[in-house]
Amino acid sequence: MKVTIAEEILLLAHKEDDGKPLIPSTQLDPALAGALLAELAVNERVTLDGKKVQLVDPTPLGDEELDAVLAAIAEGKERKAAWWVQKLQSVKLRARLLTRLARAGVLAEERAKVLGLFPTTRWPEVDGRTEAEVRERVASALGGADPTARTAVLIAVMHAAKLDRKAFPGADKARVKEIAEGAWAAEAVAQTITAIHAAIAVTAATSAVVAAS
Repeated sequence: MKVTIAEEILLLAHKEDDGKPLIPSTQLDPALAGALLAELAVNERVTLDGKKVQLVDPTPLGDEELDAVLAAIAEGKERKAAWWVQKLQSVKLRARLLTRLARAGVLAEERAKVLGLFPTTRWPEVDGRTEAEVRERVASALGGADPTARTAVLIAVMHAAKLDRKAFPGADKARVKEIAEGAWAAEAVAQTITAIHAAIAVTAATSAVVAAS
């Protein structure tokens, strides 16, 4: 099954057995928004190698979520990556992506009530093949293989959201940091990774402060 980087993040961010999230929404939601933006850059629809996100090619990719972001970028002013991450992150985005995975048969949607009063939804895994392929790619890169731009972005997003510590607890921290900083990559890819990483980290920190207050 073909999935977006954001959906790969979701699979890694939820426990396979009970579907509970590994990180709080204040970290996960900015990561999903950043992943959408990064995927547009990986597919050469936008560039993040300057101070602002710039449109390169308005041609749709055929994915509803990605194409909606692309259209918004094409219609609006040039903004920094952090501005877009802040704008795009939402509970609704997370719910739409989880629902897509459930409809595709990758996850199950299980509704319940905590203490018989408070509604909650869990997303246990039904078909583990998609996540297994993602984990294999990431593990290979963390083990020393040169990552593709897509895999590097995925690792950078995980690192910014502090998901790497939960999803790959035994990973070499120095290797994760090396990939997340884009030191190995071509300049345009490295700048994309740096911009996305910074945008997610700033937005997640701001969201956490707001939630705490």
